[in-house]
Parts: sequence; C-alpha cells; structure tokens
Amino acid sequence: MLGQLVDLVKPEEVLHHVQTAVAEGRKTIVANHNLHSLYLIQKNPEMRAFYAQAEMVEVDSTPMIWFSRTLGLHSRGFHRCTYLDWRAHFWSVANRRKWRIAYVGGEPGVSETAAERLNAVYPHAQILTRHGFFDASAGSADNAALMADIMAFNPQILFVGMGMPRQEAWILRNLELLPNCVIFSVGAAFDYEAGTQKPAPRWMGRAGVEWAYRLVQDPKRLFRRYCIEPWTLIPLAISDIRAARRRKAGLAPKEAREFGAPPVGGYHH
Repeated sequence: MLGQLVDLVKPEEVLHHVQTAVAEGRKTIVANHNLHSLYLIQKNPEMRAFYAQAEMVEVDSTPMIWFSRTLGLHSRGFHRCTYLDWRAHFWSVANRRKWRIAYVGGEPGVSETAAERLNAVYPHAQILTRHGFFDASAGSADNAALMADIMAFNPQILFVGMGMPRQEAWILRNLELLPNCVIFSVGAAFDYEAGTQKPAPRWMGRAGVEWAYRLVQDPKRLFRRYCIEPWTLIPLAISDIRAARRRKAGLAPKEAREFGAPPVGGYHH
C-alpha cells in the first residue's frame, strides 16, 4: 500500500508476536507506518533500510486504513494499531512476566517521570530509561556509554522514542550490537506516560481526526507534516488504485503483480 508493505494486525496480534519473540529470545523490530513515514521513506535511504529490517509493520493511520479498504483489502478500524492502542495490555503482560524494558528518548527527566508513573501501576516491570539528548553518531562516547548500559541491562523490550527519522536511523546503525530483544520505534510514547504531552482521545484516532488534535496542540512543528506532506503521496495512491482496478478486472497475475507484491528478493521474514 502506497509503495510499502504493512501488516494489518490488531493490538492482540502485536502482543502475541511480542510474547513469542521474547519467549524465543530473538531480536525483532516492530515498526509502524503513517503518512509522515511514507513521506520520509521516499527521501531517506536509512528509513528504507530500517523498514526492510522490520518483521512487523503496524498501520498507525486511520486514513491509511480507509484507503486500504478502497483497494479491496479486508481491513477494519481495529487494524489501526500503535503504542497508545496496546499500551495497557502491554504493561499488564510486562508486569506479570517481570520484563526488563529499556526506553531511549525524550528530554532529560521526562522518561524518568514516565517510569515512576508506570511502576506505580506495574511494580514488577523493570524499566531502564535514558534521555534522547546525546551524540548518536557512530563511535561517539555518548553512544558507546548508552550501548554499554543497554547491554548490561539486557532488556527483553527496547522502546526508542526520538522522533522520525532519528529513532529509525539509530536503531539501524546499532542493530547488530543490540541484545536480542523486541525493538519498537515509538515516538513520544513516554512523553504521554509522563504527562508532558496529552494524547488525543482514542475515539479521535478511530475517527481519523487525531491529526487535527495534534495540529492544534503544536501547529508550528506539525503544519508541514499534516498539511503538505500527504499531497506528495497522491501519485502512489493513484498507482495503487489503478493496480487494484486491474486486479478486480481479473487480469493475469503477471499483470497485476505490482499490487501487494513483496519486494525483490522476497519478504524479510
């Protein structure tokens, strides 16, 4: 869809994937796509490489769900899936299983406040936090110290919330060195947990107007993201619609292959 592979998964399916990966002790990336990431991936090679490594890609956009239905995909509202949609379930499982969870991101002090609030409700989850204001370049002393802390903690879950595309670039550059864990790119997840940002009511996400709520909260930073970037996706949308029409018309697989086809070389997983 719109040039990229995504997984139509429900929050319960995300948590099943996470629990399976933790039980098997393997490394896996859970990413998400929204209109902003689809814009960035066209211009940023590291973003493309990051998504090629992801084993699961959630759809974090109600308009994308609506568009997928026009293409004939069997998507539903519950396939719009992101941290805020599965956070309560996740922390309940983490608390019960006493998971070690590392979080990298946010301003100094914010992630610590988030961890305190979370531990007040989920006392058995072990949480390590590090802020996102450090020299993330390869070989820097800051990055080496951060990696040493993560390796010593040996998390089962790693949340990276430094905003797109910085968080994806950091994960990609350090992927081979990171311990076997489930790695999420989560944006402002701990800002919400700390109360420094207020999330939109979940009904707004289901209604497809969460973007408007966020735009009102931070118009200077988000105007381009919500009011300009989506227009660049129109050629991709037109291509998808044409391919879907050909598929519906019953053309031979070879002629309709561009719709929903895996990338050259097959799926990563």
